[in-house]
Amino acid sequence: MTDLILGFVGIGMAVFLILGGIPIAVSLISVSFVGIFVMVGERAAFGILTAVVYDFVSKWTLTSIPMFLLMGFVCYHAGLTRGLFELFRIFFARLPGGLAITAVVGSAGFATVTGSSVACAAAMGRIAVPEMMRLGYKPELATGSIAAAGTIGALIPPSILLILFGTFTQTPVSHLFLGGIGVGLLTAVAYIAVIIVRVKLNPSLAPATTQAVTPAERSAAVKQTWPTLLLILTVFGGLFSGVFTATEAGAVGAMASFVVAALNRSLNGRVVWSAVTETTYTTASIFVITIGANLLTRFLSLSDVAGVLSEFVVSFGAEPWILAIGLAVLYVLLGLILEPLGALLLTLPVVLPVMQASDASMIWYGVLVVKLLEVGMITPPVGLNVFVVKGVVGDLVSTSAIFRGIWWFLMIDVVVIALVIAFPGLVTAIPNLAGG
Repeated sequence: MTDLILGFVGIGMAVFLILGGIPIAVSLISVSFVGIFVMVGERAAFGILTAVVYDFVSKWTLTSIPMFLLMGFVCYHAGLTRGLFELFRIFFARLPGGLAITAVVGSAGFATVTGSSVACAAAMGRIAVPEMMRLGYKPELATGSIAAAGTIGALIPPSILLILFGTFTQTPVSHLFLGGIGVGLLTAVAYIAVIIVRVKLNPSLAPATTQAVTPAERSAAVKQTWPTLLLILTVFGGLFSGVFTATEAGAVGAMASFVVAALNRSLNGRVVWSAVTETTYTTASIFVITIGANLLTRFLSLSDVAGVLSEFVVSFGAEPWILAIGLAVLYVLLGLILEPLGALLLTLPVVLPVMQASDASMIWYGVLVVKLLEVGMITPPVGLNVFVVKGVVGDLVSTSAIFRGIWWFLMIDVVVIALVIAFPGLVTAIPNLAGG
């Protein structure tokens, strides 16, 4: 009983330290190590610390994280995303709110070469917001659509959050990728519907585009798009056809991004340096936080917190959809104060045994959790994507205006989450067809 109480106190202390501004990795590692030290002694505590670090960094699956990050940063700094925006602009510009729709579709396209919603928001923000503002779009719609569309980046593969969830829960990453595609596309379609409805109801939000597209412009847009399309076909054609695994796909994608950028004549020393340094920094941050989460898992297992929670769920007889609603409430509340990676790795050691006890698909849980975490990316007061877009537009649009622009998208996100909970097949259908 003493160890059990210590486990729950440890969870509370970790949350308290994080809310107090202590780095997430430091909070998780320190609380877990002290708790293990108290329970089993000094030598065992240092032994567990060493074993957890070694077991984690030796997992081959994790090599895909720096590789996919490198692919995304190369594409971002080499400017390979602008072609996607120009191509989609030609197809969608004449629809109500056409440029905002283009930004959503462009974000979905860019999501296939980066696993980061922040990168999607930053890339599309630099390209699309100035163009929308120039054509008279209301700042709320222009910036709100970009901030919301960026969240698609964590759902459509390669998703760093899905890779971490798969590694932590021992769920096949390729199956999680397939499950994320359906929800990512559903989210994109829902955002497009919101934009069309809003502009139909209030045409002043987005002036209609009357300029005709010439064949020369159409041809130029197609030529600009070939680098990204070639990269997408190389990586995901090989991945989903079984030529290489999800881990190998990261390495292939990283190498292909350099080759494609070189062929496009946009690869230089600045691009390489920026991509490599940002990849190194981001990978180190992710890994040290995840090591802390693994150590917390060991601590909670020793204190039997995980076992008690699992037994509680089994005895209560909770249906998966009831647990899913509970997870939705948990992650929406955490999204108010934490960024997605921290929220995921803080809670997985606690909620994973509960998920497993409910006997539902871990693919469904994984995609649902990532979708819930991404809602936090546009939820005040943290809303990381909002501040990314603010950094792109500068003084052109106020932070409060951007937050006003995302409310419609937040409401449609609630509908999407409800559909995913009510119809798990939206997630599991594609993996099941692929033999998952």
